Amino acid sequence: MLFNSAEFILAFLPLTFIVYFWLNHRRLVVAGKSWLVLASLFFYGWWNIAYLPLILVSLLVNFAIGSGLARGEGAVRLTGLGRKPLLWAGIGFNLALLGYYKYADFFLGNLATLGGFEVELQGVVLPLAISFFTFTQIAYLVDSYRGETREYDLLNYALFVTFFPHLIAGPIVHHREIMPQFAAVANLVRRYRNIVLGLFLFSIGLAKKVLIADNLAVWASAGFDQATELNFFEAWFTSLAYTFQLYFDFSGYTDMALGASLLFNIRLPINFDSPYRATSIRDFWRRWHISLSRFLRDYLYIPLGGGRRSPPRVYLNLGVTFLLGGLWHGATWMFVLWGAMHGLAMAVHRAWRDVGLRMPGWLGWLLTFNFVNAAWVVFRAQDLDAALKVYRGMLGLNGIVLPERLASGQVDFSQWLGRLPGDVFVPLAFVAAMILAGWPRNSTGVWMRADAWNRATPGWAALYGAMACIALLSLFASRYSEFIYFNF
Repeated sequence: MLFNSAEFILAFLPLTFIVYFWLNHRRLVVAGKSWLVLASLFFYGWWNIAYLPLILVSLLVNFAIGSGLARGEGAVRLTGLGRKPLLWAGIGFNLALLGYYKYADFFLGNLATLGGFEVELQGVVLPLAISFFTFTQIAYLVDSYRGETREYDLLNYALFVTFFPHLIAGPIVHHREIMPQFAAVANLVRRYRNIVLGLFLFSIGLAKKVLIADNLAVWASAGFDQATELNFFEAWFTSLAYTFQLYFDFSGYTDMALGASLLFNIRLPINFDSPYRATSIRDFWRRWHISLSRFLRDYLYIPLGGGRRSPPRVYLNLGVTFLLGGLWHGATWMFVLWGAMHGLAMAVHRAWRDVGLRMPGWLGWLLTFNFVNAAWVVFRAQDLDAALKVYRGMLGLNGIVLPERLASGQVDFSQWLGRLPGDVFVPLAFVAAMILAGWPRNSTGVWMRADAWNRATPGWAALYGAMACIALLSLFASRYSEFIYFNF
């Protein structure tokens, strides 16, 4: 079920909200939590009920292992394993599930290519959200081993893992952020401030997705998937269209997730902080997909030694972290190449900083944004040839030609880039994307602050209400599309 679908907006979300707080009002707290778990599993199973047993098995196995790790010696007596072998068994279980469903065909295909033999690929369909709930539970196991967990109740754990706002595409949540909130008595009643702020955030996210990201997808798809070659202007508009599409699609999802969660008095962690305003690649990764960056830092980069080793080892740690971060996004060499590009950029930034060099903020922003934009080409392209097609155009190797209508002074907004399709909303979405990504404060930075209620004036309510209505009309007038990160 998609956040930007009529089923979710008009039926699932209001029904889940009403029943949950009605049960809490009757002091049926356990029933209320059980309802949220069942509703979340229904939300997950809406896509493909065949994968519902997968998430249930993953949940039960990780809960059992995590509880055993947290209880220490009891786990050793029960399993015959030490705590560390039990931890590695749990991590191995999660990685085995992820490896089979996400990477089996990738590795088999590459082995066949290297060995010069044919192999029948498994054709495994990627289960929705497996990357996200796997990382969430690996973090839980590691923290249980470290003695940082205190929850042993299966219902609370199930709610932590399956809570529908974050289940499909994050943010990747941490148990100590979420589980205490579900246990707090004050969160069991309707809090109208949270309802208002949640609706604000949900409306912003819906508008980002429907009015901006989906319109920019027209140009991005035309350039990457349909055109055989691109001139200078077409290539740059193709790359920038995807750069902004990805941001507004994923940050739009995150806003909707945070907004929907806030209706239930649960604050999810912020996942974006105006990343395209970053003045260095390190700053970018502090602002982009923050929950993934945090996971990679805490559970991969730091255990590898982090920045406490010799410079060559630090560069290696950065490279390994970003290579695996790239592979996490999907089983293709293009994602590996994208991760390698960012790992190399982080190593160069680290070396630059270690020798004491500095640069002006405006130059740092210019270099960072253009590098990120160029790297997204590899991230989006189906293969290396498709990426090189865009790069050749961006370098002007196919000519620097103004579109005919611009060259003649006939600015027709329905086809103003010649071969790139789209109606009047596409260039308007492009302009809006550039302004919103670079100028105002990030939406979650405004509406998740402690003083956010003071900003919820009637004027803001009218603005976001109108914006939500326009987005809904646009959504229902056309076929809604999946969020990009559902593929990862």
